Amino acid sequence: MPELINTVPRRDRKDGQVTISCKLRPAFCATRDVSGMLREVGLRPTRQRVVLGRLLYAQGHRHVTAEMLHEEAKNSDMMVSLATVYNSLNQFTQAGLLRELAVDGSRTWFDTNVSEHHHFLLEDDNQIIDIPDSSIAINGIDEIPEGMEIARVEVIVRLRRKTSK
Repeated sequence: MPELINTVPRRDRKDGQVTISCKLRPAFCATRDVSGMLREVGLRPTRQRVVLGRLLYAQGHRHVTAEMLHEEAKNSDMMVSLATVYNSLNQFTQAGLLRELAVDGSRTWFDTNVSEHHHFLLEDDNQIIDIPDSSIAINGIDEIPEGMEIARVEVIVRLRRKTSK
């Protein structure tokens, strides 16, 4: 069995982001030590949080809604309410393990990749995918209200299939 080195996430002291460092496949590490990951950010590793964490991180970086994760939990025979899934996703987000994407007023997505990046929203498929880092350049914002600072910049590009004319 491979040695597990640096499988527990650490909080980056510069920006407070949580990073997962592992010399194995990220999915293996996250699945292997979800309990440690939760403890590191101050969350108690309850059975439900651990199972939801494994579902979230076992497939690498991904974008999910609470409804999608709830369905995955049901399919893996974990009886958990939709409210518990929402609460866990919000707790994971507040702890820095997830990034919340408010795409529109009707649905909130959660991203396991907490680094700063932008997204495509495929409207026809109701799917979100990452935009490669080098694809978008933000030159800055000339003026922001006094006493405020930019927390982060998020760009969501909405795509739909071309209609034939």
